Amino acid sequence: MPEFLWSGTNKQGRTLSGSISAATRKDAVDLLEKRGVSNVKIRSKGMDLSKLGQFGTNITDKQLATFTRQFATMINAGLPLVNCLQILGRQQDNKAFQTIISELTADVEKGGTLADAMGRHSGIFNELYVNMVSAGEQGGILDTILSRLATHLEKAASLKSKIKTAMMYPMVVMIVLALVISVMLIFIIPIFAQMFSDLGGDLPGPTKVVVALSEFFIANFLFIIIGIVVAVVAYKMWYKTDTGQKVIDRVKLSMPIFGSLQRKMAIARFTRTLGTLVSSGVAILDGLSITSKTAGNRVVADAIMQARTSISGGENISNPLEASGVFPSMVTSMIAVGEETGGLDDMLLKIADFYEEEVDVAVAGLTSVLEPIMIVVLGGVVGGMVIAMYLPIFDLIGAVGGQ
Repeated sequence: MPEFLWSGTNKQGRTLSGSISAATRKDAVDLLEKRGVSNVKIRSKGMDLSKLGQFGTNITDKQLATFTRQFATMINAGLPLVNCLQILGRQQDNKAFQTIISELTADVEKGGTLADAMGRHSGIFNELYVNMVSAGEQGGILDTILSRLATHLEKAASLKSKIKTAMMYPMVVMIVLALVISVMLIFIIPIFAQMFSDLGGDLPGPTKVVVALSEFFIANFLFIIIGIVVAVVAYKMWYKTDTGQKVIDRVKLSMPIFGSLQRKMAIARFTRTLGTLVSSGVAILDGLSITSKTAGNRVVADAIMQARTSISGGENISNPLEASGVFPSMVTSMIAVGEETGGLDDMLLKIADFYEEEVDVAVAGLTSVLEPIMIVVLGGVVGGMVIAMYLPIFDLIGAVGGQ
């Protein structure tokens, strides 16, 4: 029986971890949840082939989406499952992915289900993927499910790309700004400072500040670097804790400009994932449990789990989502209409389409707003330092001209 490594939290919020044996990944999660463990993160014990060789063998979202789309087309064409996997394995350029497909083929040939075979490679096929494949196999609509999965993966990859686009520009500008300032403080300003010292006389206030900053930076350069590294490590370690994750993710949603973008992306991801699961025949409780793990934000995940608790108690989804304050009233109202009309899956996908368009507009607007702001900041900081260093020269020229 396969063994899985897991981590999660108990009812008191304490982080727990360990290993568990179960037939499938879903069975392992169900066992842990029955023991009172929530926010379960689980992976197969042993080597994760998705991480073999960090130089070109990683399995990307695009490769997985392409595999799924091709798989759906072959199944729809009437090819046997094993033949489909053999063909996909032969044409796969990624060696790690090729190995995984070969193992899937071997497991299916032995009489196992495709879902169980994929569940043994949780680093590649997450719980959403495995549950949808399982529903497709049970309902005899594997080609339809794989097609929906491919669409979902393509949309998710597109959303992820938009997130990177939104964050890339300010990060690059800040890195360039930090490098330029560091070079000026370490190499350029000391030359000017030595020249001013040789000339003698009293320096203007801005020049004194820049020279003092340069001297401090050079004297404490190593400590500053260590401090930055410690801060980054401390941040990552705190984020792994239950409290840290809640605080940081709440701050992310509250940030000006970026907070609104984060919220829209989380809503788009949640509605797209849940809509895809529900339309594929996955039970709503299982769907909410899976969706909470793919939300990308702990505050959103907690709101989803509260909705799951309400449904298990006989209530609807929309009320606890609205009470959480995370989801806009338009979203909860549309979900409520979907519940009343029996078209929850279609409504969720419509919400996802709307918010993905909103993300497009927000990213375009963010780029257009940040570009002039970053130019002004970069020019202001660097230009201010240059002017501060030339002020004594201007004073000297003025004094010479006055004579």
